[in-house]
Amino acid sequence: MLGKLFGSLFKAGAPKAPEGPAAQEDYKGFLILAEPRQAGSQWQISGRILREKDGETLEHVFIRADQLPTRDEAAEYMLRKARSMIDQQGDSIFR
Repeated sequence: MLGKLFGSLFKAGAPKAPEGPAAQEDYKGFLILAEPRQAGSQWQISGRILREKDGETLEHVFIRADQLPTRDEAAEYMLRKARSMIDQQGDSIFR
């Protein structure tokens, strides 16, 4: 009986991350991919901003320390932050 109780509490392995981005958006010629990472019971804000330029794919990856309770909230925050970064920095985001 105790084995069943404690066995279910201490199962090996971390929870699997969902596959694919939680959200994506085309914004002013940039592709934003919200890819929150699970951090314990919270979701860490992370994602990528991509842009095709002169036949090359440019990519900016960012991970913030901020954590939110749900994957959807973290994805929405990431989209807002990425839009703001694009508005402020434009292509210089890739430098």
